[in-house]
Amino acid sequence: MSESIISADIVDKSNAARKADLERDYASLGERLDRRGIAIDAIRDKVEKFAVAIPSWGVGTGGTRFARFPGAGEPRDIFDKIEDCAVIKQLTQATPTVSLHIPWDKADPNRLKQAASRFGLGFDAMNSNTFSDTKDQKLSYKFGSLSHSDAGTRRQAVEHNLECIEIGKTLGSRALTVWIGDGSNFPGQVNFAKAFERYLDAMRQVYAGLPADWKLFTEHKMYEPAFYSTVVQDWGTNYIIAKELGDKAFCLVDLGHHAPNVNIEMIVSRLIQFKKLGGFHFNDSKYGDDDLDAGSIDPYRLFLVFNELVDAELSGAEGFDPAHMLDQSHNVTDPIESLMLSAVEVQRAYAQALLVDRKALEGFQDGNDALMATQTLKAAYRTDVEPILAMARLRTGGAIDPVAAYRAAGYRAKVAAERPAVAGGSGGIV
Repeated sequence: MSESIISADIVDKSNAARKADLERDYASLGERLDRRGIAIDAIRDKVEKFAVAIPSWGVGTGGTRFARFPGAGEPRDIFDKIEDCAVIKQLTQATPTVSLHIPWDKADPNRLKQAASRFGLGFDAMNSNTFSDTKDQKLSYKFGSLSHSDAGTRRQAVEHNLECIEIGKTLGSRALTVWIGDGSNFPGQVNFAKAFERYLDAMRQVYAGLPADWKLFTEHKMYEPAFYSTVVQDWGTNYIIAKELGDKAFCLVDLGHHAPNVNIEMIVSRLIQFKKLGGFHFNDSKYGDDDLDAGSIDPYRLFLVFNELVDAELSGAEGFDPAHMLDQSHNVTDPIESLMLSAVEVQRAYAQALLVDRKALEGFQDGNDALMATQTLKAAYRTDVEPILAMARLRTGGAIDPVAAYRAAGYRAKVAAERPAVAGGSGGIV
């Protein structure tokens, strides 16, 4: 039996104060959904099985290019991070896996596996880092990594990715995510075609090192830290990469990695259609790659993304098995609270998408009835599915109100007393 960080008594007390109201709300919603021909328990059962991974780096305090203001009780190492992730899993019952970033989280893999198993946690995709330099690194990535003009630097980057695969094999991971910051800040700085060919050649070497049952996720990003051009700048380039590398290569979609006003849900549809959707990094944004809490700015867009995902799920789209992970930077909130609420928001969008009347929608689409088609989506989106989410948490051992239970437990104050304060001042995310 796995250990719990938060006392079961605290969770039980929190749930007891809310259970009667939840049961009434659940029954009321069930009656309304029944009139629409929807069985509430069937939706709840699907929500119970839906999971999203926690990024190890997400439990630390983020920052901007200008400054970083550390929070109380920040994790000192990967083992503290695992404990924070265990709290999120315990209270939401929606986050059974952790995604590691190497070398930030580098430690003895067997010790990592043991630490996670104490809390019933597993490991999601491994994430390599060739967008920054480490203390003992021989060659710098200042001017690129997998696309660098220097063969030695490219080889170093390839070897790092192969090392991530080896660590992941011990941990039980089944995927490697590769995001690079390679690009240019000035016109003429790089030859676009040569840089991309070098990248493809290096990635073919990484791909060759994948175990048979692994997937390779490549991630596109329009800008930052390269502001004139990036080597993997959009989903089209990402699709080319996945096609060039092979059947185990897929495109990862980060919701913040697109130009303003880009139709992300249509990108998702295209990648599903051509069997190259690998998964998601969920966050939200107002201006760019803001890495804000999922659903905090544009929850309707999150719903529209899940509308495409559920459509593929229900239609049995070939090869459809996307990975889900949060990828956020928390600058002014408690990271644990933000990640708990983000996990809930992702589940919310999934539940709402399950409520869409697919038969009616198809009829309106075929009949070119634009108004009723969009109203069909709105009817599902406007439905308050909170009772479904809360009941799913209660039935699986989580908290009806995760933030309330977390605050009642005083976890942040406890770890703040145990973990030394971190000095602020430096810029950049964790």
